[in-house]
Amino acid sequence: MRLAAATTLAATTLAVPEVAQAAPFTVDSPPTPDAALKELLDGNVRFIRGRLRHPDQRPSRIAEVAKGQHPFAVILGCADSRVAPEIVFDQGLGDLFVVRVAGNIASDDVFGSIEFAVEEFGTPLVTVLGHQRCGAVTATLNAMDKGSTVPAHIDSLVAAIKPVVAEVGTVTGDRVDTVVRENAIHVAHQLMDESEILKEKIESGKLKIVDARYNLDDGRVDLLDTAGHSH
Repeated sequence: MRLAAATTLAATTLAVPEVAQAAPFTVDSPPTPDAALKELLDGNVRFIRGRLRHPDQRPSRIAEVAKGQHPFAVILGCADSRVAPEIVFDQGLGDLFVVRVAGNIASDDVFGSIEFAVEEFGTPLVTVLGHQRCGAVTATLNAMDKGSTVPAHIDSLVAAIKPVVAEVGTVTGDRVDTVVRENAIHVAHQLMDESEILKEKIESGKLKIVDARYNLDDGRVDLLDTAGHSH
């Protein structure tokens, strides 16, 4: 079991005296994986502080991205209505390639979507974003505890999270949150280990895959075992 010691955004970024400005990413000057991650985290600081810049949301941006897209980060997030990546990272049109599914699981369609973004647009960062009190995780735990089934296609979500619950085993404290964290880490490792396209990009230094957790109570994004997903 890879229980992660979270590196909190508050500890690493909130101490800066001024809110950082968005990096000048362009087609001719694409971001490095680390620069892309910094821009995400800087945006989350702006969100937490209520100092949103709403970048790339002017009418002129519509025409600009109509010609083509060059997102600087892929976000694999939960479909939960309270965790909208463009909002919590203070980004705009064309900045993020967002894949959302309950439980932020990695199905074949998810793999294909992420591989497409990385291969087609050269996006240098993939972030798997779990969140506090995830309903899909809670449903999985309840079903396993009661030995019951869940209706229809919801079972596919539960089936994807069950191996993580089994890996976590018995824990003290907040069981849901432990599984939330381990699920994000598990999915990040899945992407890194099971995709030749992503693995090649990581080994060449063109891609970083990170896992993170969104805190519903205060809007903060915490990185988890990020160091294990880059070369």
